[in-house]
Amino acid sequence: MSDTPAPAPAAPVLLGNGPGSFPHSVLARRHPAIVRQVRDAFPYGPGIRGALDALLESCAEGVIEPLPADAPDRDRWLSWGLGTCIGRSWFDVPWLWSESYFYRSLLEATGYFAPGPWQGVDPFRPTKLAELDSAETDEELAALDGLLTLPADEQAQALLHGSLWGNRADLSFRLSAGGPADAAPAPALVADDSAALWSLLPAGGTGTLCLVADNAGRELIPDLLLVAHLLAAGRVARAVLHLKPHPYYVSDATTADLLDVLRRLTGAQGVARDRGRRLWTALEDGTLTVRTHPFSAGPLPYAEMPGDLRAELAGATLTILKGDLNYRRLVGDRWWPPTTPFDDVTAYFPGPVAALRTLKSDVITGLDAATEAALAAGQQRWRTGGTHALIQVRR
Repeated sequence: MSDTPAPAPAAPVLLGNGPGSFPHSVLARRHPAIVRQVRDAFPYGPGIRGALDALLESCAEGVIEPLPADAPDRDRWLSWGLGTCIGRSWFDVPWLWSESYFYRSLLEATGYFAPGPWQGVDPFRPTKLAELDSAETDEELAALDGLLTLPADEQAQALLHGSLWGNRADLSFRLSAGGPADAAPAPALVADDSAALWSLLPAGGTGTLCLVADNAGRELIPDLLLVAHLLAAGRVARAVLHLKPHPYYVSDATTADLLDVLRRLTGAQGVARDRGRRLWTALEDGTLTVRTHPFSAGPLPYAEMPGDLRAELAGATLTILKGDLNYRRLVGDRWWPPTTPFDDVTAYFPGPVAALRTLKSDVITGLDAATEAALAAGQQRWRTGGTHALIQVRR
């Protein structure tokens, strides 16, 4: 008999079938709210309105339905496990899978993939543009001029934190969030590996940064500003921005959203306009490129990423994953004990990886025992309220 101890079993996968749990509230309340919002945002005809009403009913009491036989991505979803989920309750399959398939079903209902007048029309676009054109965005862009008064290292740190906390603009989260705690000033980070992040991106760097974006609008702006700074400061020679291949999770960024943000920046004044022009030029000369991989809008954790994506990320000096959903996919959407080492659950990743995330779901790893105890004794919604954040790095 071997004396080698058996590996610890993986933590349980999050499901949505626990009444009162956060995943259950997303499936039971947030998803129906999103369907109603989409239905009211466009003058859809009877066919699409009927399909949205059917999805609304299915969210509460129905089961997972197959994709049409002629759906362009049907085979891909079958490879992602659709065949084993058809006929099961939305609440009884892994929460990550259920959420992802909800958004694919919503696109199906609106005719996004089918030939016709609504093909390619983003059902979330009105909400995205309203946020991008808001007075709050004007104020944030104007505040950028103050960056020029800071030393270079402080500018970099300010932009890193801007990218981190910009995730609080997540539109899907805001649909069901409320109360004064959500608007409170940002608290201290529950984990801060920013020093390790900067050590991977030193001045004079010649490598490639991959940034896997999360949300559009007011979050994508600080993400792009961080990329522009890293390129201009010579910390990386090239950057790759990973976006969603189609609308996803209400506010996730697509190429169309990138163009909207670039127009917003280049149409502004001062530092915002300068950075927008730099980004535009970087796209033209190839210093900055855009990538849209089908897996980015899939229901699986990154541990199951396909070989071509794995090879691409393996060649990066650093991959930064933005936001809560990317964090769930990075560490696995499981009930890990909070002190489970981040390095352990990301050991599979093909290169150095960093997570920038505000906490909006139950999954968490990499906390020290003292931090976990302090959080557990304090605010009850620290895991899901968007009031805490982390910067975690695995070299």
